[in-house]
Amino acid sequence: MGKVRVHNFTITLDGFGAGPNQRLEEPFGDGVEHLHDWMDPLFEGTATGLDAEVGLDRDAFGATIMGRNMFGPIRGEWPDESWKGWWGDNPPYHHDTFVLTHHPRPDLEMEGGTTFHFTSEPIEVVLERAREAAGEKDVIVAGGAATVRQYLQAGLIDQLDIAVAPLLAGAGEPLFAGLGDALRQYRVVEQRSSPAVTHVRIVRR
Repeated sequence: MGKVRVHNFTITLDGFGAGPNQRLEEPFGDGVEHLHDWMDPLFEGTATGLDAEVGLDRDAFGATIMGRNMFGPIRGEWPDESWKGWWGDNPPYHHDTFVLTHHPRPDLEMEGGTTFHFTSEPIEVVLERAREAAGEKDVIVAGGAATVRQYLQAGLIDQLDIAVAPLLAGAGEPLFAGLGDALRQYRVVEQRSSPAVTHVRIVRR
């Protein structure tokens, strides 16, 4: 059985994974326009040094879990089923992807092997479904910050690889807020810096 991981989740120096007022025009909210600049070379295949070493690691993952807000900007009841995510007809996941939502809708099969499953089941149940789908590969908890917090609170993340960008947001979606004693289950085992970000690895004790 593979691990449950958070991979290349980028936060600001003050701990926010997104800014306030997330919307269609600004998916990551205000004040964090350059949060993911370090990842552009990864997708373009031009990354070098430590950032290239960290990589996208797509082949290691067999299933993804994400929150409703990461899937799209629509809140509340779905007005229809026309919204199919930010990624076009061929999303980058290429495996079963579970979307946590209070408003389930039918499964959505996309090109390239991605199937979005919309579920209101408890996070533990969703994780078991993702593990089954992933087989021997890892499950990635992709985000957003609230979804990662839920799994951290429950002690279900095995490894968390975050990138800390030299930005201050001041407000938005905090990654570690309110976790309290839950963070005692984890320890920092590695910290390395590239010219763009600081890569930190956190593992469960």
